[in-house]
Amino acid sequence: MKSVAVLPGDGIGPEVVSAALSVLDRLDLPLLLRFGDIGWECWKQEGNPVPERTWRLLEETDTCLLGAVTSKPLREAEVELAGRLRGQGLEFISPVVQLRQRLRLFANIRPVTDLKHGRFNFVVIRENTEGLYAGLDFHGIQDPLWKEVRDHPNAAESGPASTSVTLRLQTSTGMDRILRFGFEYARRHGYSSLTVADKPNVLRQSGNHLRERLERVGADYPDIGAEILNVDAVALWMVRRPERFGVIVAENMFGDILSDLGAGVMGGLGLAPSGNVGDHGSYFEPVHGSAPGMAGQGRANPVATLLTVALLLDHLELAVPARQLRDAVHAVVLRRTAVTYDLGGNASTSQAAESVADQLSSIQAVKG
Repeated sequence: MKSVAVLPGDGIGPEVVSAALSVLDRLDLPLLLRFGDIGWECWKQEGNPVPERTWRLLEETDTCLLGAVTSKPLREAEVELAGRLRGQGLEFISPVVQLRQRLRLFANIRPVTDLKHGRFNFVVIRENTEGLYAGLDFHGIQDPLWKEVRDHPNAAESGPASTSVTLRLQTSTGMDRILRFGFEYARRHGYSSLTVADKPNVLRQSGNHLRERLERVGADYPDIGAEILNVDAVALWMVRRPERFGVIVAENMFGDILSDLGAGVMGGLGLAPSGNVGDHGSYFEPVHGSAPGMAGQGRANPVATLLTVALLLDHLELAVPARQLRDAVHAVVLRRTAVTYDLGGNASTSQAAESVADQLSSIQAVKG
């Protein structure tokens, strides 16, 4: 039996998780669900949005379903701490950043599917650990870094104290790992092409390094066509001709932007699932965030969480129920008779989920 840590989080997280689990019950799978705490209330009351008991739970389970968690800037985070915790030098670090770093989750998976007409079905795989988000971000430049930038006319005019630099880290370790993950994902899910989104005509040295790694890793996957395209061209074609793509692999910042664009191409964040996977850990979450202003209203779209559960089931090698769940979601979205406000309907979160559950039961009856 596989075990799943369920972390509902805050904002609309508990609502969409509860709705999704009510549908998951219909599948009657050998899963042990273990609930835990994460998010803003943990920060406010304990000074840590990811308590140690949650880390222990993650160590004891096979994967994790995360609802949504709130993050706020430094000052707001300090103000909302319980009085006894203020002024103690506590630093709020985003729970999702903590999860990705501590569990070493190097791949972010963002499927982009046409739920209305079935015209496209591709996936953006974002490298999570390096690129422009590696944390090499400096203000007030000193030697030896200043020697590298001082000849730029703007830097020369501003001086080292008024210059900022962010470094894009790309290593053979990180690139080979994400490229191989992308090729394996393509092969496992029946995609025939892999596109690397980068900017090699401008970022010449790091871009050429990436090209060399792609050629080296790609040689092991002759059945999958590989290409490098400028990231701006990829963005254009995602909008104009999304059906041309299979697997898109990108460094951290480019992947962040493209994956949110993918959500827009799908029809909105309320439809977009995601997963974060490493060699020895994983968690799965809807893309839409915690939307605290909507909490408790029963209006949140559960589709992203339901598709996230399908991703989680795939990860646990439960491909048949994952496909059945996706088919049920697609059917309900296509009919538009029981969908939430963002899809043009007036169904509540629980009503939309119940419609998916009923459709799932129909699918199981036909195939059973």
